[in-house]
Amino acid sequence: MNETARILVVDDEETIRRTVSMVLKHAGYTVDTAENGKQAIEMSEVNFYNLALIDIRLPGMEGTELLTALKETTPRMVKIILTGYPALENAVRAINKGVDGYLIKPVNTDELLRTIKEFLEKQKHESEYSQEKVAQFVETRFKELQTKELDNAKATKKD
Repeated sequence: MNETARILVVDDEETIRRTVSMVLKHAGYTVDTAENGKQAIEMSEVNFYNLALIDIRLPGMEGTELLTALKETTPRMVKIILTGYPALENAVRAINKGVDGYLIKPVNTDELLRTIKEFLEKQKHESEYSQEKVAQFVETRFKELQTKELDNAKATKKD
């Protein structure tokens, strides 16, 4: 999926944004960066992202608050918290706000790429499953409507 996967990196530290962005671009992903929650929300309103890597401490808005806001703009986006502050309280708050993953800085590059790949594969599988379910629903509904139409036509002929 990484040939088309779009990733948003949200971190107030430019060095981290640049480094993570380079690693992800080298792995074949399309990457945008945001330095704060407000910018991330604005970007997600105009662009589709498969996944967001979010620092838990951001200026103006905590990463956990951003989780909720991103759920509004792109509900099926995978959201992974990156934190240099691995506290149980932060993890629990992130889980309660709908985080998909939680990685501790400094994150190992291989672990980061493996985690992203796993989540994107799961997202792709869920998307394919959803599309299959929609197709089944449409097919079933079409047959149902055809049957009703035939039944109505038969009833009209009898009258």
